[in-house]
Amino acid sequence: MDAQQAIQLERTRQRVEATDADMSASTFTDVNLAQSAFNNVNLAGATVHNANLAALRISDANLTGASIVDSITQGMTIDGILVAEMIAAYKEAHLKAN
Repeated sequence: MDAQQAIQLERTRQRVEATDADMSASTFTDVNLAQSAFNNVNLAGATVHNANLAALRISDANLTGASIVDSITQGMTIDGILVAEMIAAYKEAHLKAN
């Protein structure tokens, strides 16, 4: 298959199993990926917008340069520490420093 040719999946309910595949530059819009598993995948440079990532678990991941903006982080933890508590501690430390 030509690397530039796209597979079009529209209005379908279909499980996809991809192994040793290059799906770079793919686009997923209004797609349900609930309960999906991503193992040993390269998502470098990927963007996620308007997504439900509730109960998402990320482990053994390289998050260098990753950012989370304009998102609901209620209950979110990093290494078991609530993100809200980390942000509050950071803000308090910087207020005292200034």
